[in-house]
Amino acid sequence: MDNIGPALVNLTRRLLDTPIEFLGEPRIGAVGQMAVAALANDVLYLHGARAAAAHLQRFAGTTVKADRNRLALVAITAWLLADAWFLEQGLDHFQVFNALADVPEGLAPVTAAHRFVHDPDRREELARTVLAQLQYRPDGETAMQAADRLHAVSGSARKALIEASRAAERRAREIREALEAKAAQESADKWTRE
Repeated sequence: MDNIGPALVNLTRRLLDTPIEFLGEPRIGAVGQMAVAALANDVLYLHGARAAAAHLQRFAGTTVKADRNRLALVAITAWLLADAWFLEQGLDHFQVFNALADVPEGLAPVTAAHRFVHDPDRREELARTVLAQLQYRPDGETAMQAADRLHAVSGSARKALIEASRAAERRAREIREALEAKAAQESADKWTRE
């Protein structure tokens, strides 16, 4: 995150103002109406590039259950990357493609796509994740502050912390139960000897 990006409030505002057309149902087979691959290609075109049809297959789904949330998040990310600030930066086309593909792939398993529009923390998470993917940080923040804040709002980091906490609780319960069983056995042995 070496480069200074836009003010974070501008990006979160853009996400809040996501048009309804970008929040539609992604087309997966015969289901849905939003052609996410076409949206991705349009954003790449705005950035001065085109993607080969084979590369655009990454933005097509095969099953609704597996791909719906990810593709919905690709559309929202496309809206964000179409912001004038990003277009003025002359970003590398591979970076834009990877941001469109990788950011939703990482965030979609943890959070419903529309929360990245309607929830303030999730808007911040998406904006910060896209900036970090492109090696930018929000204006007015140091690289360390930007990294710390991204980690603080990260849904995947939060999920990992919750899972680690549950594992620690489970392990503590197992140890407690083993100690109780050992104490009960020692007590029974004591009664047997007397």
